[in-house]
Amino acid sequence: MIAIGNFFFKYRNFLFIFLYLALFIPSPQIFRESTIGEHYYLYPLIIGLFITIFGQLIRGVAISLAYIVRGGRDKTVYADDLVTEGFFNHGRNPLYVGNILMLVGVGILMNSVVFMCIFIPLFLFIYQAIVLAEENFLRNKFGAQFDAYCARVNRWWINFSGIHKTIGSMAFNGKRWLIKEYNTQTVWLLGIIVILLFYYPQLTKGDNVLRDQIGITALVVLAAYYFIIRYLKKSGKWKG
Repeated sequence: MIAIGNFFFKYRNFLFIFLYLALFIPSPQIFRESTIGEHYYLYPLIIGLFITIFGQLIRGVAISLAYIVRGGRDKTVYADDLVTEGFFNHGRNPLYVGNILMLVGVGILMNSVVFMCIFIPLFLFIYQAIVLAEENFLRNKFGAQFDAYCARVNRWWINFSGIHKTIGSMAFNGKRWLIKEYNTQTVWLLGIIVILLFYYPQLTKGDNVLRDQIGITALVVLAAYYFIIRYLKKSGKWKG
């Protein structure tokens, strides 16, 4: 599993492109009009949006409180320090948990049986392998310090008890959230916009002109957001 994890760690950025494309594979629906009624689409819409937004919020809070370098070194697992404060004091992998919830949410939003039953389990297997590879590196580097951390904090389950105290006791760096996440947020929001406009015609009552107007407006706003945050980051006006 460690060897598998090291392999996928190297190519993990391509994994999200693959999974994004997999969302649009034709599939039977989880929630169907024939079993729920004409308002069946509200179930995946509400549940999916709630879960995927919750996942992004977990990532945002984790990054804003205590940032952990995710890129490794030379496409291999690497860490200078063992980060255990902030959200990492409540769960060992809050960023990965956030990613999982974001993908589960958009899978439900797409109302896709294929994505939820095939690609989400595949994604979980790959993430488990990556985490085992990371833990192997951290255990070899930090030894007893990492073992003590593992004994205290769960690998996947986030303990939200006392999270308000954690947030209140640390400086919340919202700028870091934006400059570290603007790429992820842009792709994520673009995916949600596409799904809502083209897979939920009920929202625009089947009016394609209105759909296109909303889509163009949303793309302009999203592009402005991306380039403004990118400028603030590259110019050094905002530092994380």
